[in-house]
Amino acid sequence: MAVDFKDFERRMGKALEHLQEEFDAVRAGRANPKVLDRISVEYYGSETPLNGVATISSPDARTLVISPWDTKLLKDIQKAIQISDLGINPQNDGRVIRLTFPQLTEERRKELVKQIKKYAEDGKVAMRNIRRDGMDYVKKLKKNSEITEDDQKKAEKDLQDLLDKMIKKVDEATAAKEKELMAL
Repeated sequence: MAVDFKDFERRMGKALEHLQEEFDAVRAGRANPKVLDRISVEYYGSETPLNGVATISSPDARTLVISPWDTKLLKDIQKAIQISDLGINPQNDGRVIRLTFPQLTEERRKELVKQIKKYAEDGKVAMRNIRRDGMDYVKKLKKNSEITEDDQKKAEKDLQDLLDKMIKKVDEATAAKEKELMAL
């Protein structure tokens, strides 16, 4: 009997998606609206994502323009950006907020590479934990005599192969992001 690992594969896929979202949020010197995805402002008593209260556009490679639908939010948006870890000072002209992304220094690029490597390691740890859950599941099936020892060994090998495939994808994504950061 083959052991079904669809749930574990789905969970590893989610971990990979999360990692990609973390990578997208890392500022690579180019103006990318995704760097603002984690920023939210209080709007009518609840925390609302920035893209839910404003239009975000990129008129050129180094600038983002945030146009709130309600100009009363300008100060709140400015404050939210200032307390975030973006490291960019927003310019408020009374109608829109401009974010100008400076050219990255070599030192800052190396810091960002360290940051993405940390994210990658966290992603790998999450995937290893999912594999551990899968191994526990297989052992439980064996203990309850639902599978044979041969099935257990094959299932454990399949689970390890799945992990290896996912870690390879993490390494590829990390290498691509590192190349993007260092090529600027």
